[in-house]
This record gives sequence, C-alpha cells and structure tokens, in this order.
Amino acid sequence: MIGITRAGEVVTLELRRHDKRNALDTDMCTRLRDAVEQAVVDDARAVVITGEGSSFCAGADLSGEVYAAQFPDALLAMLRSIDSAPVPVIAAVNGPAIGAGCQLALACDLRVVGDYGRFAIPVAKLGLAVDNWTVKRLVSLAGGGPARSVLLGAESIGAERAFEVGLANRIGDLAAAQEWAHTIAGLAPLTLRHLKLVLNDDGTLAPPNDLQQAAFVAAWSSQDKLEARAARAEKRAPRFEGR
Repeated sequence: MIGITRAGEVVTLELRRHDKRNALDTDMCTRLRDAVEQAVVDDARAVVITGEGSSFCAGADLSGEVYAAQFPDALLAMLRSIDSAPVPVIAAVNGPAIGAGCQLALACDLRVVGDYGRFAIPVAKLGLAVDNWTVKRLVSLAGGGPARSVLLGAESIGAERAFEVGLANRIGDLAAAQEWAHTIAGLAPLTLRHLKLVLNDDGTLAPPNDLQQAAFVAAWSSQDKLEARAARAEKRAPRFEGR
C-alpha cells in the first residue's frame, strides 16, 4: 500500500490505494509512519510523499474506518512522525488533498502542488472535528483568512490560490518535487534539522484547553456525526441538529 523508491539520498513514498483514491485507514497510516521513520534510519536526506494516480489523498476512509476507535491515534502518530522527522519532507500534491489528506500535506515541510491539486478539510460537513495542531498549522501556513474559509466555510483551495497564500511552496509535478528534494538533500543536514525544529515551533504542539477539548470530544461523540454517516450511505444531505 506504500510504494518505496530511493534515488541517491532521496526516498519517495507513494500512497497506493488507487481504488479508494489513496484514502487513509489505520493500516495505511501505520505503514506510512513506519516508512518515514525507516527512511530516517536509512540516512535519507530528504523524503517525498505523493499519491498514486490522480489523487494525493482523499482523506480518511469514510466507508467506516474513520469511525474506528484506533484510527484517530494512528493518524496523529503518522502526522507527528512526519512533523518530527529530522529531515525535510516534501509533499508532491498531485491531486486533491482532502481531510486527512490535507493534514498529511500540512505535516510535510514543503508542498509542491500540481495543477489539479487542491486542499480541503470538510469536517463541518461530516459532524467531526480536527485537533488543535491541524487548525493552527493551517493558519500558520495559509493565513487566518484562508484557514477560516477552509474550516468554517468548508471551502477548498486550488493550486494557484494555495501558492498565492503560501500553502503551496511551488507549482509542479512529482518530478519537480523530487528534483527540489535532491537539491535540498545536498544542503547542510544539521542546519536543516535546526530550521525545521524552529519553523515547526508555531504553537501547534500546545495542548488544547479544557473548553477546546470538551468541544472536540462532543463533536466526535455527537448524533450529528452519526447523521452525517447515515446521510452519506443514503446519498442525501445531512440534517444536523447540534447534538
């Protein structure tokens, strides 16, 4: 489910779940986390993450896996492994990065976005919630206005707009991302490690306060979450009641 290739000091990891548009489940999160950590053990100087086919990652597998008790922990562990890896990680966003797929792109240090790449976190349509890290990292990278549009307005950001606001560092394909990764791999690794530690100290690791944590738990345990799941299965619009 994770394709692993190496060229020199650059390791490329490819999400390979084409039939699900590379949607994440617990096993895939664990495999990607392990692959990133193994790349570091094997002395890779840069890592590129991309998706097979026309999607980067369609998010969590809404067929049921996202509602499993173990999935949120597996997802967060994967995101943390990328965020804390001592080498630069580049997302080659070849297509839609939705929900957990957007979180994956946010965890990477740099984003090279293809013409058909776009970002969205539609939790407000699903009755779910994302953690403080996700909200704060999106604000840190894209700015408060675009982040509010994505989260509160459930809107998406395309490649050009993502580049304008800084969410995308470059516009390009996988080859462009790999070429940049090779250039970065030739830079001073201890300097890059220090810069990554400072850049990622953007308030995202601060724990939620009591009100925030209670609201997060309330969303995940709500009837609205169940209604969104039922509506998806019945192919209709959900009817949220705030409970």
